[in-house]
Amino acid sequence: MSGTENQMTGAEIVLQALKDNGVEHIFGYPGGAVLPIYDEIFQQDDIEHILVRHEQGAGHMAEGYARSTGKVGVMLVTSGPGATNAVTPLQDALMDSIPLVCLTGQVPTTLIGSDAFQECDTVGITRPCTKHNWLVKDVNDLARIIHEAFRVAQSGRPGPVVVDIPKDVQFATGTYTPPSDAPVQKSYQPKTQGDASQIAAAVSLMKSARRPIIYSGGGVVNSGPEASRLLRELVEITGFPITSTLMGLGAYPASGKNWLGMLGMHGSYEANMAMHDCDVMVCIGARFDDRITGRLNAFSPNSKKIHIDIDPSSINKNVRVDVPILGDVGTVLEDMVRQWRAGAKDYDKSLQADWWTSIAKWRARNSFAYTHSNDVIMPQYAIQRLYELTKDRDTYITTEVGQHQMWAAQFYGFEQPNRWMTSGGLGTMGYGFPAAIGVQVAHRDSLVIDIAGDASIQMCIQEMSCAVQYNLPVKIFILNNQYMGMVRQWQQLLHGNRLSNSYTEAMPDFVKLAEAYGGVGIACDKPADLDGAIQEMIDVKRPVIFDCRVANLTNCFPMIPSGKAHNEMLLPDEATDEAVANAIDAKGRQLV
Repeated sequence: MSGTENQMTGAEIVLQALKDNGVEHIFGYPGGAVLPIYDEIFQQDDIEHILVRHEQGAGHMAEGYARSTGKVGVMLVTSGPGATNAVTPLQDALMDSIPLVCLTGQVPTTLIGSDAFQECDTVGITRPCTKHNWLVKDVNDLARIIHEAFRVAQSGRPGPVVVDIPKDVQFATGTYTPPSDAPVQKSYQPKTQGDASQIAAAVSLMKSARRPIIYSGGGVVNSGPEASRLLRELVEITGFPITSTLMGLGAYPASGKNWLGMLGMHGSYEANMAMHDCDVMVCIGARFDDRITGRLNAFSPNSKKIHIDIDPSSINKNVRVDVPILGDVGTVLEDMVRQWRAGAKDYDKSLQADWWTSIAKWRARNSFAYTHSNDVIMPQYAIQRLYELTKDRDTYITTEVGQHQMWAAQFYGFEQPNRWMTSGGLGTMGYGFPAAIGVQVAHRDSLVIDIAGDASIQMCIQEMSCAVQYNLPVKIFILNNQYMGMVRQWQQLLHGNRLSNSYTEAMPDFVKLAEAYGGVGIACDKPADLDGAIQEMIDVKRPVIFDCRVANLTNCFPMIPSGKAHNEMLLPDEATDEAVANAIDAKGRQLV
């Protein structure tokens, strides 16, 4: 562009910058402070705008879109309440490292600070829940800032950013700077290449291991498909067992022979016991959060720890490690695999023989066991049947938050990365359905299922209208036990079974609700009918709410009680109310 060609209004600059950054879809809701941008959206066809029904939904849709594609998710909201409604998905994306660009309208610069209509301090409010944010005061800075926002969102440890654009800046005319000409902010240069000597030290330590374990996290998924491929290669050449956080599911296949299942509070017995007893732990793209570690001073007490992470603030933050490696997971794994192969003859896999014998004994406990019923649908059985009927399809799974989320992680096996979208760090009820819509927008011909709870789904149920409007055949699979299940479980175990406000006494008829929105409703309450009903849900090419009536008072086990170590987890056959209550100390009250 040259001469007058690169002279544009601020609103035109926004659209041009989005196109030049590869944006094909944005999720948003109009309002007075963004009407100039919406006017430009109306006059172009390159970018599809998805009209949400609540700004929180826009953020979660952008998260689902980003997580399933590896691209940056984009949301557009107006000033004031539009921006404040975006705070929850921004914090959710920050904690789960999801690249998100949030464009917000703002009152004209001349009115900032005057308590104008729909004014708020967006930059101040969103500073703690973003990687970075900007208030654009000069239209000539707008293009550069948007380009920088995309770079910050997707480089280093991914995360959300906010660009706050006053209305007069959208109307003003200025110069458009294409991405190739935009200066790069030198103060933000994430380190991607790992230190060679540290990688060599890690490989040497791994070769000394007799009880090794690989602990992978969402950072592997975020790094891209090559990182997942390299992780699988590392497992193959080392023979090490591997476990994963909730966010890391799918980076290593659930059918893999070295897979121990998810670890942590509701993880598998074999994964948690192996983490406790290992002598060398290789943490790859995970952050040692409290749901994984349990009691910190009893976490993997006799192991040497290697930690690979692109975020320097995550290393030695919660757990002191012996070999820290700062860099992109994919880049570091490539170097690690190469070094291991160069000295492969120096390592004898038979050193792990006794370790695998111990793991086999832990696996034999079948920590996800439950009692099947022919009269009532057990929630675990519902997930198992959903998995069996969808595993061979092009399927993406999202979840809300609660018991159903943990059962989905336990019983739905993921073979590939980017197929599992859930709210890990923030634990946001209402995440799953809009996230599923975002996934479906990106993958129009795929099967997208939100595994939901009857309480969580009502947080953002209004987005059913969005799904119907855009012909997005998202399936909502509700495990309906008529309780806020995880809250009820802890009230039962910790608070004398005083079920304070955890029973939903005015449950909607989900079938009629689906039909009211123009979708399809299906209900099932008998195990014998479940497969046929799930198949009907799959075959319908419209949005579906599936009301799966499950056993009301089932608890989610196994679990590590709060304040306990990995080797103190409770298995289903041990989990009487009395045993659980005795196992949980006062710190457990902080759990819910």
